[in-house]
Amino acid sequence: MSEVKLVDLSQEIYNGMPVFPLHQKTFIFQNKTHEESKKEIGFEFATYNLLINEHGPTHTDAIYEFDPNGKRLDEMSLDYFYGPAVCLDVSHVSPDGYITAEDLEGALHKSGQVLEKGDIVLLYTGHYNRAYGTDEWLTRYAGLDVDGGKWLGEKGVVNIGVDAPAPDNPQDPKFSGHLMCRQYEMSNTENLCNLDQIAGKRFLYFGLPLRIRQGTGSPIRAVAVFLE
Repeated sequence: MSEVKLVDLSQEIYNGMPVFPLHQKTFIFQNKTHEESKKEIGFEFATYNLLINEHGPTHTDAIYEFDPNGKRLDEMSLDYFYGPAVCLDVSHVSPDGYITAEDLEGALHKSGQVLEKGDIVLLYTGHYNRAYGTDEWLTRYAGLDVDGGKWLGEKGVVNIGVDAPAPDNPQDPKFSGHLMCRQYEMSNTENLCNLDQIAGKRFLYFGLPLRIRQGTGSPIRAVAVFLE
């Protein structure tokens, strides 16, 4: 039997966590205390309520989120959200710059991996390690340019994951990462972490969304699975 190793790629969910400016902030508050439930039903249990945006913490996007004619979350195959994956190290790209097709080709060559149609590709930009918890987390990070997104789309990638709030440079008026996801019907996964632990490697990825009816996206627990 092979030993299974999991690497958690998911950010912690908590009150006050950084959230993309257009989205609802995350609130976690008491529903019932042990004392209240013991008084009401004779047995103690505690629960919290969550007020959270579909695109708040580590999450995945439905095609519909960036394409009015695209599939919503409950219409998409689960193959978008789990399967064979590669993490490419593009951490050399400036947080003010763009991830190009040449950057991706070079990172793939350096990794010694080969991309197959249907793969999921995670991009280690180093942004989480560099800027999480600072003012730059939401304002300064590298993103795909059009040719970089096209390179992934033409390789048959189904889901692009990043350790940043979006696959686009926040100064990019084209939103090139999302634009190419729309053109090639790729999903994208945002706000990942710990990609430094899996950069250059191939693994089995799981980032399954909640089964939200007509959802535009969903928080996920993303993990990389290695069989050793």
